[in-house]
Amino acid sequence: MPTVITHSIVGLIAGKIMPVKNLPRRFWVLSLILPVLPDADIISFYIGLPYENFWAHRGFFHSIPFAFILALTVMFLFFRREKYFSRRWNSLLIYFFVLTASHGLFDALTNGGLGIALFSPFENSRYFFPFRPIEVSPIGVKAFFSLWGIRVILSEMLWFWLPGIILLLSMRVFRRRY
Repeated sequence: MPTVITHSIVGLIAGKIMPVKNLPRRFWVLSLILPVLPDADIISFYIGLPYENFWAHRGFFHSIPFAFILALTVMFLFFRREKYFSRRWNSLLIYFFVLTASHGLFDALTNGGLGIALFSPFENSRYFFPFRPIEVSPIGVKAFFSLWGIRVILSEMLWFWLPGIILLLSMRVFRRRY
């Protein structure tokens, strides 16, 4: 998986390019939390679930259907004053869905683990993309202070942070010109 740091950076970058105006503080908090939230399933390692279990790491909580359910839940809990199915409501729903779904999709670009159950609960096979350039992140803080941790951060800088910065700068230039 990409690190918690990178998943959060993805949320900040996505929020910065979001075309909706007057976004409340809760939008930014959710932008940091939602791309990381699927990794809460890491608790499965500590309670002894087999890795390939439906509820285990990279299972249901990393799936596209889960991302949609979570986005709907976020809208009904945190944006209930928005008029349902208005342009703004739909934009926020799609944003939160894509942001959460990005977690499993980005994890499918890593070089470790058993794959991602992208279509769970409808189909529980685990998938990777054919192109897997991202160094899988270690689980646990101690491993980050090793050669593996350094390789992970460098990999994420190349494949996430740099393209994100380029995208932000491009959007800034585009918005100034138009």
